[in-house]
Amino acid sequence: MLKQIEFACAGILLVAVVILVGVASIARAMGSPIIWSIEMAQLIFVWLCMLAADIGMQENRHFGLQILQDNISPKARDLVELFNIVVIISFLAFLLYYAWGNMILMHPRLVGATQIHASYIHASMVVGLLLLMRTMVFKLVERIRSRGLF
Repeated sequence: MLKQIEFACAGILLVAVVILVGVASIARAMGSPIIWSIEMAQLIFVWLCMLAADIGMQENRHFGLQILQDNISPKARDLVELFNIVVIISFLAFLLYYAWGNMILMHPRLVGATQIHASYIHASMVVGLLLLMRTMVFKLVERIRSRGLF
């Protein structure tokens, strides 16, 4: 259910950024540019990127190197996969710490013509990292359960 909500939100954001860029292009060609369109397109696009990254992670669409895993036993492969997931979760937690601080730091700053707080843009990193951590924790639990490890 959450995956469907994420996918729907990503679709809505994609349509919104395409429409916004299209309308802004037409308005600029007609001689009356929409001055806030670039900032809004950036805001929408960064949120879209974070949602798309999580959707890609859920569907195992991110790249990976299999050289080591292809040349070891299945039991060792399972342990390497678990280790990789734990490393990724740790790295995401590390990034989350700094993303949170950055979001707080950016709140007083206002973005260009829209005059919205920059923290709304930087909040996408916090939300995206939390979504990615959730996905990786689910993958970790699933792998442990399915392989009967521990």
